[in-house]
Amino acid sequence: VKTIDAKDPYTNGHSIRVAEYTRMLAEQAYTDSDELHNIYNIALLHDIGKIGIPDNIINKPGKLTDEEFKVIKGHTLTGAKILSEIKSAPELIYGAKYHHERYDGNGYNEGLKGKEIPLAARIICVADSYDTMSSKRVYKELHEENYILSELDRCSGKQFDPAIVPFMIEMIKDGTAPLPRPDYKS
Repeated sequence: VKTIDAKDPYTNGHSIRVAEYTRMLAEQAYTDSDELHNIYNIALLHDIGKIGIPDNIINKPGKLTDEEFKVIKGHTLTGAKILSEIKSAPELIYGAKYHHERYDGNGYNEGLKGKEIPLAARIICVADSYDTMSSKRVYKELHEENYILSELDRCSGKQFDPAIVPFMIEMIKDGTAPLPRPDYKS
């Protein structure tokens, strides 16, 4: 995880925050402590494939070209390939490979929809999107709470599993997933 953070200073801490949010969201769906431990690790490694993305693309301060976006999308398959080597934990690939699938089937790489997407990846998708919206990046400023809440609601059933979104909204509202202050540095 520190290798990913070193590659992209703007996402420093992203994987750990996503893993924490994912664990908290998963507590709503799982009762088995082993499952909670597994989903934390799955989320922690969801962006491992970014180590294969060239620095000039990952750190680009503007809109990506179609070709650059195609390269970025490849991080899901690169991550799954890396994690597939860990034979003792085959479920680790779920986060890396499927966290950009969309509940409505319009995601990538396989176009899975609804419950075809592993639950861990559906939860990571919500946690990952929340952290991205609530963090400053090289290509964008952080978003306000009202915007984030409206995006979660608007994308429920489209990008996000509608069974997970209410838990994320509750975590934001009760401060469990606090929004950073305007002077926050990722």
